[in-house]
Amino acid sequence: MVDLSPKQHKLQFLAGLLFALIIFALFIAIPLYSVEPENIVEKIQERGYLKVITLNTASTYYEDANGPNGFEYQLTKAFAEYLDVDIRIIVVDEYADIYPELQFESGDLAAANLSKQDNYIETNVDFGPEYHEVNQQIVYRKGQQKRPKKIADLENGLLEVIDGTSHIKLLKELQAKHQSLSYRINQNMATEELIGLVDEGLVDYMLADSHEIALQRRFYPELRIAFNVGEPKQLRWAIKKKKDKSLLEAMNNFFKTIKEDGRLAQLIHRHFSHVEKFNYADIQTFKTHVRERLPLYRDLFIREGNNQGLDWRLLAAIGYQESLWDPKAKSPTGVRGLMMLTLDTAKHVKIKNRLDPEQSIMGGAKYFKQVLNKVPERILQPDRTWLALASYNVGFGHLEDARKITIQNSGDADKWIDVKESLPLLGKKKWYQKTKHGYARGWEPVKYVENIRKYYDILVWLDDKDNGQETERFYEPLTEELSLPPSF
Repeated sequence: MVDLSPKQHKLQFLAGLLFALIIFALFIAIPLYSVEPENIVEKIQERGYLKVITLNTASTYYEDANGPNGFEYQLTKAFAEYLDVDIRIIVVDEYADIYPELQFESGDLAAANLSKQDNYIETNVDFGPEYHEVNQQIVYRKGQQKRPKKIADLENGLLEVIDGTSHIKLLKELQAKHQSLSYRINQNMATEELIGLVDEGLVDYMLADSHEIALQRRFYPELRIAFNVGEPKQLRWAIKKKKDKSLLEAMNNFFKTIKEDGRLAQLIHRHFSHVEKFNYADIQTFKTHVRERLPLYRDLFIREGNNQGLDWRLLAAIGYQESLWDPKAKSPTGVRGLMMLTLDTAKHVKIKNRLDPEQSIMGGAKYFKQVLNKVPERILQPDRTWLALASYNVGFGHLEDARKITIQNSGDADKWIDVKESLPLLGKKKWYQKTKHGYARGWEPVKYVENIRKYYDILVWLDDKDNGQETERFYEPLTEELSLPPSF
């Protein structure tokens, strides 16, 4: 046995203590490394709200007179409800900020017209399932530029794109094949603002997504689509890549559910369907009549709208669809006047002179309110109004027949998106011979409703600009903060 000096005893004690600390640290660390990753969905549910990163644009998220709205907002709100939590929106200033903010975990997910084609090289992102397909399109202004038919035709003009979008990645690929192609990246504007510059002639061409263009093009009738570029884009949500896949799995299950039950189709239809088809001549005529005819009857529409508790701009849109605001209009079937009332309808609402614009608007407002009251109150807006408009056009009996057919075809009779598919069947013997009210030209009310939606949107937009503020409407607007085209 060897005796140790006090100094050696001290060193031995310290060595033993250090060894014990190392063993203790390992004992503590091993369980930590073996713990399963946190469940992100459970964390969100414990917190009580879902954080969504998005943009303040017409196709994503905006505030209207009734509160938050927009396609991406409505979609993510439905997802939050699916998780049984509230929603909190985090708005970033530019598209290029979305993915960095996602990496900083400012939000749980990003929803802002994203796709796997975005100009984002990081691999630390998981994308959810595709929920809407759009095209990438070149836009120009008729009269300002000759229509380009191919990429080479863009080389002599100014082409702009929004910073951070997939369009930059696409243009870089095109530039490798067309070296004289040049473009400018705009870092300070949203898509709708840049579209306004194209309309003003300050920008020759713009590359943007088809659904964003469709929302704005109604207000800029001189704009034209030159051609599609690249492959179609599948819009998706993005989340930060993590070991725990609970949020990604929840997203997949959510989209599977709303695709199967029809809610996704309804949201897409509500926000984009009635602006996809564009009739240049129709809008040009409408512009002229807004300027020359509407001022003669505006006060009458406002008065009768107030009397019946209806949006006067909706009444004006109905009047325009009926007669182009012509008080002397007459159809071959004897329907007459600005609101094109039948003789029986005029008698029903106690109108003596259908050619008098004041009486016609009064009668039309009163009759439409009666039709609206027939539609069950349980049906939410805007579907209740769309169904009432179809009834105003084709008759309540035929509308009910179409709603019954909708149920037979496993659709929702309280949703316009489903009923509009059934209305044309009233013109087919296989279907109308089984209905109570028989044959009807069911495709006409479908077109009728879609036209009125288009006119109503434009009238609301113009009215907002005249008033210098956002005014209340009976359903969500599809645009915001637009600049009035010079041609208006």
